[in-house]
Amino acid sequence: MHRLNVTVAAVGRQWRLAARAATLVGLLFLAACTRTTSSEPQPGSYRAAVEIAAGKWVPFGLDVAQEERGTVLHVINGDERIRLDELKVGPGTLEARFPGYETVLQARVAGEELTGEVLLPRAGGKVARLPFKATLGATWRFFPDALPQNADVAGRWSVEFTGDGERREPGVATFEQSFERVTGTVQLPDADQRFLAGEVRDEELRLSRFDGGAAVLYEARLDEQGRLVGTSWSDRGEARRFVATRDADATIDAAALATRLRNPLEPFTFAFRDLDGKTVASSDPLFKDKVVLVTLAGSWCPNSHDEAALLVQLDRKYRARGLQIVSLMFEQHAEFEQAVQAVQRFRQAHGIQYPTLIAGEPDKAAAALPQLDAVAAFPTAIFIDRAGLVRSIQTGFAGPATGVQHDLLAHDFELQIEELLGSPAEPEATPATVAPVSP
Repeated sequence: MHRLNVTVAAVGRQWRLAARAATLVGLLFLAACTRTTSSEPQPGSYRAAVEIAAGKWVPFGLDVAQEERGTVLHVINGDERIRLDELKVGPGTLEARFPGYETVLQARVAGEELTGEVLLPRAGGKVARLPFKATLGATWRFFPDALPQNADVAGRWSVEFTGDGERREPGVATFEQSFERVTGTVQLPDADQRFLAGEVRDEELRLSRFDGGAAVLYEARLDEQGRLVGTSWSDRGEARRFVATRDADATIDAAALATRLRNPLEPFTFAFRDLDGKTVASSDPLFKDKVVLVTLAGSWCPNSHDEAALLVQLDRKYRARGLQIVSLMFEQHAEFEQAVQAVQRFRQAHGIQYPTLIAGEPDKAAAALPQLDAVAAFPTAIFIDRAGLVRSIQTGFAGPATGVQHDLLAHDFELQIEELLGSPAEPEATPATVAPVSP
């Protein structure tokens, strides 16, 4: 009996030792799993930011989610959510490409922190490298704690920007406000600054935007006269002072930037290579007896992306009735194949089916289209009747962030198309909406 007790005791000690060993192995395994997980992007909402100038960070929302096919990111600016599903995730690293752009986010992963760079391609093969950081769990944009009473900035504002050399530019700002949170946009003569989002704290207003195409930061304060006085920065390195005054009827006169024809009686012509390298010309059968909408665009231009979303809808609606859309793409790459790759991403992001031709570089657009007096903005839309004559030119584009302005512009596009589709092949009179330009 005594021997049996000793044996049982010995077995008990061995069992306890084995259990402790198993527990230790389990703890080590859990620790290993924890370390592996911490080197992968954790699902949830992050407060992210990129630095565009010394000490000037542009914050934005970033959601990380695990889907059946893998990790997916969403960049958030107000009501805008941009899905990034072209990702490479490795041990402690993350690389994401923005849809339609050549922009790449590269980050190191350490637990709940992401740090790295955002690479924004520039003309001439240059790349802007913006420092990037993101922290899991934060949902505020500029101010972590809201005050119970804050200034009211909702409404429409007339804005005047002052840049280098005291160069002045008008603008119109439209803001919506819910407690401390502010969303809206700033419309310029040639474009808009898309979806801005931020907060107001006491008399201080902060707004930002980052969407893969551009990074913008606004800092302002209400002065004693009720004006917003501040500075705006962009990833292009430009800082501009501005003063905004409340004005419910504020509008922009874009006439100074309007692109015009040198000779309105001369048919509009072009000839550029498509993505396969084949030359496509306005004299081709594809355009014969068609209403043609030519747009001058660039995959690097955020407002061209906004315009493309509308053009895709118009293409589906009116192609069978005789509308032919063609985009002349002015890319940041002088090398043809690089330009093709950029445009292919642009096409894929928007589901574009109409032709996109490689027309050159942005600063050489006027030389590529000598019938125009200038190319002042991207995008620029040219409406051409069935006889090949230009009936109107729309310089710049008001995107969805402008709300009513975008709706009016989209409606105007449709009205012009409907009118031209209903017109005969031979115009009855000289185009009245396009003025001649003196040499």
